[in-house]
Amino acid sequence: MRLAEIFERVVGGDAPVRFRAYDGSTAGDPGSDTTIVVRTPVALNYLAQSPNAMGLTRAYVSGHIDLEGDMYTALKAMSEFALGDRVRPSALELARIAKGIGWVKFVNRVPPPPQEVRRGRMLGLGARHSKGRDAEAIHHHYDVSNAFYEMVLGPSMTYTCAVFAEQDTGLEQAQADKYDLVSRKLDLRPGMRLLDVGCGWGGMVRHAAREYGVKALGVTLSKEQAEWASKRIAQEGLTGLAEVRHMDYRDVPDGIYDRISSIGLTEHIGARNLAGYFKGLNDKLKPGGRLLNHCITRPRNDLPPLNPRGVIYRYVFPDGELEGPGRIQAEMNDAGFEIRHQENLREHYALTLRHWCANLDANWDDAVAEVGEGTARVWRLYMAGCVLGFERNVVQLHQILGVKLDGTDAHVPLRPDFG
Repeated sequence: MRLAEIFERVVGGDAPVRFRAYDGSTAGDPGSDTTIVVRTPVALNYLAQSPNAMGLTRAYVSGHIDLEGDMYTALKAMSEFALGDRVRPSALELARIAKGIGWVKFVNRVPPPPQEVRRGRMLGLGARHSKGRDAEAIHHHYDVSNAFYEMVLGPSMTYTCAVFAEQDTGLEQAQADKYDLVSRKLDLRPGMRLLDVGCGWGGMVRHAAREYGVKALGVTLSKEQAEWASKRIAQEGLTGLAEVRHMDYRDVPDGIYDRISSIGLTEHIGARNLAGYFKGLNDKLKPGGRLLNHCITRPRNDLPPLNPRGVIYRYVFPDGELEGPGRIQAEMNDAGFEIRHQENLREHYALTLRHWCANLDANWDDAVAEVGEGTARVWRLYMAGCVLGFERNVVQLHQILGVKLDGTDAHVPLRPDFG
């Protein structure tokens, strides 16, 4: 049985993409701008072992399945097609397909590509969200290569959602606008002490120090991020005001800060640890101090936990957890914060990711030379999929502003000046 025939039996003859296989057979829409290419029989081994998104991901990351054309366009077309009304193959039909492929594909197991996190290794590092295991999870994703991140993120080296004034606002301006929005929500003023937990490459601490005269400390579990940020702080002449340390947020020395920003860290905390996380941040704030929490969320609070063995956790964010905005807000509230403002920036993250996808495509050859084709493929697939996720309200991005009351005084104007 030729592979094109199998493709048509599984997805139908009206698939919106073109299909081509190593046996020379073709199927699908001949006029499509995107083509799925099965390059070797190993792709079938992966799909036989995991006939789902995991099998497809393994085959693509390892190069046994390829895509000609734009990744986002292909994912969007196929997902819309999959959601449409069509007859799925019966169990008997699937058995016939399996026989046509050859049973050898089901017994010849192939190992996952090296970019996949081994569950056994993570378990060996201790309990989920222990310090050692968190450090390994952060190392897996953020210590890929600073040079690679520069190609994808651009000069700002900011790996969080930007804020766009208009659809055509440039990425660098949108990232600067995000930091300024956070700064205005926090009401930063000269001489204040700011703690930025999960600071990445130091974008927030540099912005706060440079634009607002704030003495800012950032902490990150990524050694490479801390080294890059420290060099950039020195280059910008901000050494007296800004500092980034390679440190777990739980180990920040006791002290009182005027303001705290948490931009893209809560996703790594874990649901069971949220109460302690926000209580710890509250303890580090002076009365009247503010916390701005910026994180990816789920659209509802009553959804079951995401599959910890899914693609996103095996390849991108080991041990990551997402909660609904109500859960985040409730945990902040119960930790002692009075909630003063909340907004959803879902569409802004889709736009941000589009820029990152374009940057990766524009620098593809250099990116592959830097980190290898498998890792570059992980990022191409992951970011394009995330664009769809934000566009379709599978995930959201919320900023929530909380105040540690000074008695009963929030020290907040009747009408704040941030939009």
